[in-house]
Amino acid sequence: MTSQRRKALAALMGAGLLATVGAAVQAADWPQQKPISYVVPFTPGGSTDVVGRVIAQKLSERLHQSVVVENKPGAAGAIGAAYVAKATPDGYTLFGGTISTHAINPSLYKNLSYDPVKDFEPVSLVATLPNVLLVDPHLKLKSVADLVALLKKDPSKRTFASSGAGTSTHLTGELFAQTIGVPLTHIPYKGTPPAMVDVSSGNVTFMFDQMTAALPLLQQGKLQLLAVTTAKRIALAPDVPTLQEAGVPGFDVSSWQAVYAPKGTPKPIVDRLSREIAEILKEPDVQEKLGKTMGMELVGGSPEQLRELMAREIPRWAEVVKKSGAKAE
Repeated sequence: MTSQRRKALAALMGAGLLATVGAAVQAADWPQQKPISYVVPFTPGGSTDVVGRVIAQKLSERLHQSVVVENKPGAAGAIGAAYVAKATPDGYTLFGGTISTHAINPSLYKNLSYDPVKDFEPVSLVATLPNVLLVDPHLKLKSVADLVALLKKDPSKRTFASSGAGTSTHLTGELFAQTIGVPLTHIPYKGTPPAMVDVSSGNVTFMFDQMTAALPLLQQGKLQLLAVTTAKRIALAPDVPTLQEAGVPGFDVSSWQAVYAPKGTPKPIVDRLSREIAEILKEPDVQEKLGKTMGMELVGGSPEQLRELMAREIPRWAEVVKKSGAKAE
């Protein structure tokens, strides 16, 4: 090795060492007297926002530092995700990621302005939550089999609503269409409430969404609940069958909520956040609000476990998008 090469190698090693030491010092001082931003890529009031506000409040208490929720909605979470992807990786910006932002969007958007794998550090999975199959009550269907028979018989009924293109409710509908072998027309709405209103009034045949969002209309008899999308029944509706039990083989879909940081955030900070969130999810009031009230299954887990979940989910939804021809609108 020439003298010049030895000097170049030494310089690179020195730079690497300095970077490592710098990151360690930065992590040791974190958090300082500086607010931490928790970016929620959807509007206030939805599941991701509720999770974000619970986690932010609890992190504030545990870190003795202000954690402020910022809502940056749009494009199925892509606007908020792109914002965080460009943020300084110093531990002062966190992101409330979902199945949409970190599994579905990569295949749904041709020119996505962020990369869910390359631009983020996984911190922790927070919770999984099922979608439920909701139908127009005027149809007086008694089962999923009745719905499938209707869709096969009457092309005018082959419509389903969602809370927006690219959401888990949209892609769950596309997967349902593929599984039962019936082409369906997707009708996207700007949020869950208007979609449910149109299903309840008979303008659209059915939709998938979360149980908690549907409860008021279900209690008023304005929506009918036929099944849940997960492999197991849920505590909020123990008498309602799963789609698998109702005759749709292999159907098992859960939406999920997670926390991320910008790529390059020091590992000690990421690991501490992961540990703190794991403890937060054990707190009784958190289990009451997110678990019992909202029907979420609180999970937690390491950054690596979240990375492995993404490795399974991204290709799965890419295949659904490819087969259905689904597009972001």
